[in-house]
Amino acid sequence: MSASQTPPSDVTPDAPTLLVKIFGKDRPGITAGLFDTLAAYSVDVVDIEQVVTRGRMVLCALVTQPPAGLEGDLRATVHSWAESMKMQAEIISGHGDNRPRGLGRSLVTVLGHPLTSEATARIAAKIAKAGGNIDRIFRLAKYPVTAVEFAVSGVETEPLRTALVTDAAALGVDVAVVAAGLHRRAQRLVVMDVDSTLIQDEVIELFAAHAGCADKVAEVTAAAMRGELDFEQSLHARVALLEGLDASVVDKVRSEVRLTPGARTLIRTLKRLGYQVGVVSGGFTQVTDDLKERLGLDFAQANTLEIVDGRLTGRVIGEIVDRAGKARLLRRFAAEAGVPLVQTVAIGDGANDLDMLNAAGLGVAFNAKPVVREAAHTAVNVPFLDTVLYLLGVTREEVEAADTMDEQ
Repeated sequence: MSASQTPPSDVTPDAPTLLVKIFGKDRPGITAGLFDTLAAYSVDVVDIEQVVTRGRMVLCALVTQPPAGLEGDLRATVHSWAESMKMQAEIISGHGDNRPRGLGRSLVTVLGHPLTSEATARIAAKIAKAGGNIDRIFRLAKYPVTAVEFAVSGVETEPLRTALVTDAAALGVDVAVVAAGLHRRAQRLVVMDVDSTLIQDEVIELFAAHAGCADKVAEVTAAAMRGELDFEQSLHARVALLEGLDASVVDKVRSEVRLTPGARTLIRTLKRLGYQVGVVSGGFTQVTDDLKERLGLDFAQANTLEIVDGRLTGRVIGEIVDRAGKARLLRRFAAEAGVPLVQTVAIGDGANDLDMLNAAGLGVAFNAKPVVREAAHTAVNVPFLDTVLYLLGVTREEVEAADTMDEQ
């Protein structure tokens, strides 16, 4: 039973109440029929919860006790009505409303591909061990991954996150833990890395392929993403290898860029929800400016390749977007968008994304290197970027409904 409704003033902790539970095959009219039946006994509704799973309904109604001498008749009438509807009924006497939820409320989102019983059991056990109580469970999506959300009370968000995220990967699931509250529904800013996050490629490697130095650049890129090299030094070293490349290659690289599966859905849905969306990249404005226009992004910032007399000089110009720079840009975008930093979401995969991920209200490591998965707030290890929507409480049905409305 949920505790979202304020009980009527006459329902004191020791006031007699009845929990009426109806279960069986779902069909239209069951809820109306139950409350029509109860209405004859002048009971007040304290709480309601209804769940339908694979066509089977469980409907719970917590109501005040009927006037003296009528409880027996109410019970008999409800059972008779349920039998006529080919449903089962259970009525339990008790006192008062639901017990108050404990302090500390969080939303735990679990993504599985598939979501196994073992993983679910381990997550539930860890919540209990951390001192949390599961108040409600709701499925957000059934494909391309199974996503469920646990509403948990009784434990603060940070210790709960620590307890759950540590070995989630070993269980084959991704887990995100965020504080519950109105801020989750507030306007937000989502900022993404580009290479290997928004897109499947490393842009500098696409340029390098045209310059004939792909292997050499890939080695430096991999070392930088693992955090083994200073990003700015590695950037200059890689860009130097592109010296002399004809500028016409920019259009070719733009055409070769492949968006990550789910990228368009993620951005389109976020924009419909009123979110602002930006990208920051250690790559190049020659590509990110094009992505900004194509995808309708609000913000975009990257490094800029210097081009002189129609050829790449092997240098970058302007402010370098490195690990610290990405975090600065997140803060700048948030200020321009009028969004508090706590309501920002950052998504990235490499070591140079870590400052940004940690600065955001929610940092998501997307198919990231181990060092990034361990340091981020949460990790997503499936190849669909739109699964990030589930971490924000958006259901698959809501995404599809919005798509359908656009088509009409």
